[in-house]
Amino acid sequence: MTTLRVEPLTMPGVELGAENPLPRFRERNPHRHVRMDAAMPEVKKTLLGAECGNRVLPYRMQDNYTRQRTPISYDTVVLENDILKATFMPCLGGRLWSLFHKPSQRELLNRNPVFQPANLANRNAWFSGGIEWNVSQYGHTFGTCAPVYAAAITGADGEPGLRLYEYERCKNLFWQIDFYLPPGSPWLIAHTRVANPNDNDTSMYWWTNTAVDESPTVRVLAPTRKIIYTDVTGKHFDFGYGEMPILATFDNKDASYSLHSGSANEYFFQQDTADMPWEAALDHDGSGFIEASTPFLRYRKMFCWGSHQGGRHWQEFLAPGGKPYLEIQAGIAPTQLHGLNMPARADWHWTQIFGMFQGDATAVHSPDWDVAWQSVDHALKAQLSPAQLQAIDALYTQRADLPATHIVQAGSGWGAVELARRQVQTAPAVPASFVFPATTMGVEQTKWLTLLTDGHLPSQAPTALPGEWMVQPEWQTLLEQSAQTANDWYALLHVGVMRLEHFDAVGAAAAWQASLALQPSAWAWRNLAVLARWNGDVGEAQRCMHEAWQLSPDTMEIAQEYMELLCAANLFGEAQVVYQALPAVVQQNDRIQILWGRIALELGDLATVEQLMHHEYAVVREGETELSDIWFGMWYRRLAAERGTPLSDAEKAEVRKNYPPPAHIDFRSITK
Repeated sequence: MTTLRVEPLTMPGVELGAENPLPRFRERNPHRHVRMDAAMPEVKKTLLGAECGNRVLPYRMQDNYTRQRTPISYDTVVLENDILKATFMPCLGGRLWSLFHKPSQRELLNRNPVFQPANLANRNAWFSGGIEWNVSQYGHTFGTCAPVYAAAITGADGEPGLRLYEYERCKNLFWQIDFYLPPGSPWLIAHTRVANPNDNDTSMYWWTNTAVDESPTVRVLAPTRKIIYTDVTGKHFDFGYGEMPILATFDNKDASYSLHSGSANEYFFQQDTADMPWEAALDHDGSGFIEASTPFLRYRKMFCWGSHQGGRHWQEFLAPGGKPYLEIQAGIAPTQLHGLNMPARADWHWTQIFGMFQGDATAVHSPDWDVAWQSVDHALKAQLSPAQLQAIDALYTQRADLPATHIVQAGSGWGAVELARRQVQTAPAVPASFVFPATTMGVEQTKWLTLLTDGHLPSQAPTALPGEWMVQPEWQTLLEQSAQTANDWYALLHVGVMRLEHFDAVGAAAAWQASLALQPSAWAWRNLAVLARWNGDVGEAQRCMHEAWQLSPDTMEIAQEYMELLCAANLFGEAQVVYQALPAVVQQNDRIQILWGRIALELGDLATVEQLMHHEYAVVREGETELSDIWFGMWYRRLAAERGTPLSDAEKAEVRKNYPPPAHIDFRSITK
């Protein structure tokens, strides 16, 4: 028997604070330069780096959180049969929090015992554990720490199922995952759909990221030798092309055992000819987690944090009190830095299965790579053949448009706004499965609905926060028309944001200058500072940020960017003045405290630096080394003061060996 129910889950967690009011503009180059090994096949070079530049708008950054956890109750949705119990968190991106195998009483996923965000996602806040569904843009998805829709659906035999779905605002896409767990099924079935019901192509991205427990005996297997790997040995390329299992980036050890890596590391399995792509993480006895899919979701990845101090710290930092983890991931492009075009009006479908696997331990851990993966491949296909999985996919593709029984939990109100726009402007229809009730619209959505129905945005006080942004071309057309007839500083502020996000820097500057002429605001001054910084005019950027700070001196995000700008120009005394003028509660913000550490170091206040190094900071970015850099800088200055002369580069290298940073501030991905 299969059941679907809402169930509370209480655990230590952190409340996400208010979103950052400042727009984070996309990188001026939408593509990313990737250095490739000469051995990379030509076909694998195509679109490598395409459309992978950082992009956030219209979403806002989620960077206001701490490490002060308190008990919080979350509503989960549980889909269960007699073999598996799947627990989802619609309030946090629909994360599959737990997949429990009842016959063996075994948790198949790495289950985080806390909700502790960290700075790893496109919008900053991200958390580890379970299975995450990443759609649209390179990186951890925009909605990973945001609610999505959860609705009850009906399986082919009348059993209950679960649909997760949302509207993705950046690319104007719609995605859904229909989960089924038929009675007696050993597999959780996930039928995924991404729809582009528009008249224009767009870039697309999908990776299903699964966290599983890591140990020295866990081996990651997939049905191919061919991989694209990230090089961490200091060669002249970022991506290499090689074969499993021995990799130089794993110190010439077997890379299928993640703890053989002395740094954060990853590689991508190239399953170009697999009839049923899969990936497994299996323990010493040959048992563990496995996932497989129809061929559309062809590629697989292994990610690990590494066995060095920084990697071990990241594990504990992300999941205090939890178990170490590695990730096995599934995607639709050869690597996560490969772009992929999704044509206009395309409607893509694929099916994944997740479950427990028991293999022959001797074969699974054979030093002969082909013996190892083929043993799993044969055993898996004896349970579920490629033809059977294709039949399951065809069945659930036919059912993907069937309406849900009822909405269990609601997501954002932006889908309702987009449906309203499409109706007014007679835009292409959205598949029937995407139901967004008008009742989900809040104040911010209603603001843009007013533009649609009345031709203008509601008036806004310049001291109020600017609210949610829009960058979709259809909304820009409406707002540009409105701004031509209304002398509205607020409309011009938003017009400027839209223009710059679409690479019209001259038009953006004109809109913000016109906005300031009507009504000075910190928001327009800050945006002009961004433009000035991009143009290399540091003095003008400082002037604009000073104006913004004068108009909104207590806004943490304004103060942070102003201090960052002053520090980058080595104006540490001026940055100190800004810090000292801030209210105490703003001074205690983690990012402000890290900046204060840099300022204190450069001004020679080593006692303050040492005091700041005792704190555990919540917002350190993946790959960021600012804290360890400040730590080493403190020791360089200390030792130089003791002997009266600056340290040479060789002596600094000795300091880095002999005075390692405390583990709680060591976030280095690589220490070689």
